[in-house]
Amino acid sequence: MSLRLANFVTIRLLQDNFPLLLVPQCRERHTKHWDPKWKSLRRQKVMKVDLPKFREKPEDLTEDQMRAKLKEHGLLPPRPWVEKPFFISSTGGIFEPYVPPEGDGKISPIHMQGAKQKLQFLEKKSKTMMAIRKIRMFEEEFDTTAFCKEAEEIYVKMHELMAKKDWENITDYVTERAYPEVIHNVENKTIHWKFIKNIELPRVVHARCTDVITKENVFGQTTVRFHTQQMLAVYDRFGRLMHGSEIIAKDVLEYIVFEKHLANVYGKWRIQGKIIPDWLPPKQPSETTYIKPVEETPPTLPAEVPPEEKEISKESSP
Repeated sequence: MSLRLANFVTIRLLQDNFPLLLVPQCRERHTKHWDPKWKSLRRQKVMKVDLPKFREKPEDLTEDQMRAKLKEHGLLPPRPWVEKPFFISSTGGIFEPYVPPEGDGKISPIHMQGAKQKLQFLEKKSKTMMAIRKIRMFEEEFDTTAFCKEAEEIYVKMHELMAKKDWENITDYVTERAYPEVIHNVENKTIHWKFIKNIELPRVVHARCTDVITKENVFGQTTVRFHTQQMLAVYDRFGRLMHGSEIIAKDVLEYIVFEKHLANVYGKWRIQGKIIPDWLPPKQPSETTYIKPVEETPPTLPAEVPPEEKEISKESSP
């Protein structure tokens, strides 16, 4: 303790008497980095992050607060979208349906009424030719003879898929308008259908074109006359025959309407519907079968003893 005090006094006296005397001092440690390249980043040791307010609801904000928040994030205010996109792949019905002549398929063209039908067909042929010409504007290789073969393939394939109940692939052959009519009342039934032959070759008897919403969105419909021989048998869920026969073939005369979205590059001909003339008599509906309910017999109750016998039994008891 005395030694340290003596040293301190000696140094103090030397400093007072000799002001120019340099006294060694302890050197501070150099803490600066030799490369100041990352000086600004080293300064930011703590970075403040603006956390989103998760409990904040957009409904609780005013218009000014919402505008300020969108401006802060660099977003534009959303525009109200009222329109709903939709795609029209088929029309809602048959426009200008063909009217089949009465007695078609039964009256000979040599007969007076048959010759009259032929004359009426030639009178209505002008509009059909104009429609076919418009179809060729979108489909250059369209030919009625080749189209009838394609229509027959579509007709046969649609009935085969309907008999198999292949509802996924049948949409390639029927339009969205005809799809509910095809699958109607087919559930819980077994269908056997077979195409045998053509009595008369199919032919195009009617053609029309129309536009939907815009002039460029054109749809085309052609009516093909089929006079064929087919076999049809419909069984119910219990295996009982409801309609038709698997042995007897019948002649069928039908007018099938085919439709195509001509404006669509990938459009194809599909079945739109069937024309049923007014003069055709209505068909008798098939009889439906049900499970016969089991009749439950009510439980037998014990016979009641008349009150007179009860009194006699009481008197006889000891």
